[in-house]
Amino acid sequence: MKSKLVIVSLLVAAASTATAQEKEQFVSEKASDNIFLSVGIGADASMYKEGKYDFGKSIAPHITLSLGKWINPTWGFRGQVGFWQDKVATGWGAESGPGMSYGTEYVEALPNPAEGKGITNARIRLDGLFNLSNAIAGYNPDRLFSLSVFAGPGLTIANSYDMGTITVNSSHGHWTRNNVDDKKLRTYVNGSIGLQGKFNVNEFWDIDIEARGELSPAIDGNLTRAQTTGTLFATVGATYTFGGKKFISSGSKVEQQAINEEVNRYREELAQAQSDLAQTKNALNKAIAQPVTKEVTKEVQVAGPRAIFFKLGSAVIDDYGKVNIELAAKILKANPDKKYKIAGYADKATGSAATNQKLSEKRAQAVYDALIAQGVDKDQLELVGFGGTANMFGKDYLNRVVILE
Repeated sequence: MKSKLVIVSLLVAAASTATAQEKEQFVSEKASDNIFLSVGIGADASMYKEGKYDFGKSIAPHITLSLGKWINPTWGFRGQVGFWQDKVATGWGAESGPGMSYGTEYVEALPNPAEGKGITNARIRLDGLFNLSNAIAGYNPDRLFSLSVFAGPGLTIANSYDMGTITVNSSHGHWTRNNVDDKKLRTYVNGSIGLQGKFNVNEFWDIDIEARGELSPAIDGNLTRAQTTGTLFATVGATYTFGGKKFISSGSKVEQQAINEEVNRYREELAQAQSDLAQTKNALNKAIAQPVTKEVTKEVQVAGPRAIFFKLGSAVIDDYGKVNIELAAKILKANPDKKYKIAGYADKATGSAATNQKLSEKRAQAVYDALIAQGVDKDQLELVGFGGTANMFGKDYLNRVVILE
């Protein structure tokens, strides 16, 4: 059973501190992590060109409200509602009737352009989010600015009117509008793509800037001759992440599960050992009470190799390493006549030879100090640092270790 405990100890320590040399992959640990709410305010401009085109006169206000989630630092999604107003650039005059001159006039209105009102509308969007900064440079929770692209389908819901038909007398340059006053709520499918910049304020807040281009069927009836509506949007706003931005290494999630399994197994073996000890005591008491001499075999713990693993560039012992050291200290104190070597290592794939040598010695010294603090006699211990070594256990990160044997 003792050999099993040694193997368990090595597995627990390795699983708790392994860190890959390549770029780490991060995920949301729980479904409720990295859910965010955003609000933005800005403007939209419809892309019509009828007669003399004046882009500035088609600018109207626009507000957005978004709810979404980052699945990992690179990929996410959100639902967004955008609403307020569109302005229309039209080649048909603001009034209907015979004898009116044909010309370009910017109107903000339906049902009657002469009223000067905007076209009230709402847009419902589903965006896929792709963080370019994290995809290219890797996840960094302290990065000040990140750039993302987004795209997706949506619906435009407009409180629009069918403006009827337009009759134009091409020889005289006059026109007539035949109005149809049928106010309806119409829905159009749209698609859009855009860029989003985020300024990282703190764990919970970001400041956002966004630009979006959107294309949909013309939402303005016969107010314009265009078949499609192209609209540009620009907003500035803020994002709040519920519970803070939380991503963990995908390896850490697997490692934690392995650690829990090994700890549970260790508890079972410890319970079995306690039961065996109780039975041995009972048998010993019976032997003392009876005149019959019985041979009793006592199992003595002998310290086998133990490993304490470290994070990249670190000589700090984590909680799992401390558990290993406490277990080792008990066995060392039970065998005061035996001497043990504390051997520190670093992985050769990272850092210079001088840096790795110094780091391996610091790791060995940290384990030495921890054992002394547990009451181990310093005369039992020998320190040695081996610097950066090639793979002893098949992976670079397993070389960031101190072995006690």
